[in-house]
Amino acid sequence: MSSPAKEELSEDGDVEMAAPDGASSPQELTNALYARCAREPLTHIFDQDELLSFNILPENTVEQLFFHTNQLTNKGLLKVLNKDGKACWKIVKESDAAKYRALTQDEALVYSYVEASQRDGIWTKLLRSKTGLHMHPMNRAIKTLESKNYIKSIKTARWPSRKTYILAKLQPSEDVTGGPFYTDGLLDEEFIRQMLYWIERYVIGRSWWHPPMPEASKKKLNPKMSQLEIEQARAKELQSKKSMRTRSDAMLPFPVQYNGFPTLGEITKAINAAGLSALILKESELAQMLDVLCWDARLEKIKNGKTYRAVRLIAEIDSTTSHNGLTESPCGRCPVFEFCEDDGPVNARTCPYFHEWLQI
Repeated sequence: MSSPAKEELSEDGDVEMAAPDGASSPQELTNALYARCAREPLTHIFDQDELLSFNILPENTVEQLFFHTNQLTNKGLLKVLNKDGKACWKIVKESDAAKYRALTQDEALVYSYVEASQRDGIWTKLLRSKTGLHMHPMNRAIKTLESKNYIKSIKTARWPSRKTYILAKLQPSEDVTGGPFYTDGLLDEEFIRQMLYWIERYVIGRSWWHPPMPEASKKKLNPKMSQLEIEQARAKELQSKKSMRTRSDAMLPFPVQYNGFPTLGEITKAINAAGLSALILKESELAQMLDVLCWDARLEKIKNGKTYRAVRLIAEIDSTTSHNGLTESPCGRCPVFEFCEDDGPVNARTCPYFHEWLQI
């Protein structure tokens, strides 16, 4: 059995744990403890019993354990936490620990709270409350951390005027940015309009049969043609192209047994494959846009909401060419209509407007 470890006084006055005879040095034991902890995920939390169960320390006493964990904590390689009133530890990567050692006390304090906020970020007012720093030293620490590219400011969709900070290596969560429909914290209306247009075009192509386009005339102009013949040929070609541009108006229904109406998954796959957005859109995000088109009566859900079909819109009536008997007759716009009755001061028998309208 090895001899127990002894405490020795270092040059700077700190107490060091001396290695037992025939055992590794305290530094080697500390490194071994860290190496064993590093095998676990970074999110893993170690308690006292688990660290002792590694059987790395010679005597496996609580005093020895606290000595080595304090060594790692002072170097920033372990972070002390409190769980159910008991001390526990979380491992820190060596690269992140090196960052902490290069920071001042205020900078390390600010960085620790920004790091703890993860992808949600932290508001400067809340950051000041948690750190207890005055405005000037906190702003100085933030400016230094930004210059070192440790943290960055982001805009949130819910509170775009608030200054929020997040680690520079992280991307904010969709709850913060609002997802692909927001740019710099503001609703991107043009992007939404374009996406709605392309989604509707895709569903129309899968919902209705369009007659084939007439082939454009491939005849080349004869160089011996007169100017009048050239103008006539050009006019005919333009008329042909005009009819092709309006071919989308001819939307004919598919047979009853047609099963090609697109599902949410097919629409999502087609939109992402088209490269219309720099981001990969999720089905839940496309479902929101499909709901908008359904509410606008441009699409409808069929087959128990599993597929979508485009609604053929009724063409608007041209008021200049439409006819309405009530509004054309003098009775529909008569200024004394309320007094018009049989044997009254105004009646149909003596109405000058009626006689003029009937051309009597």
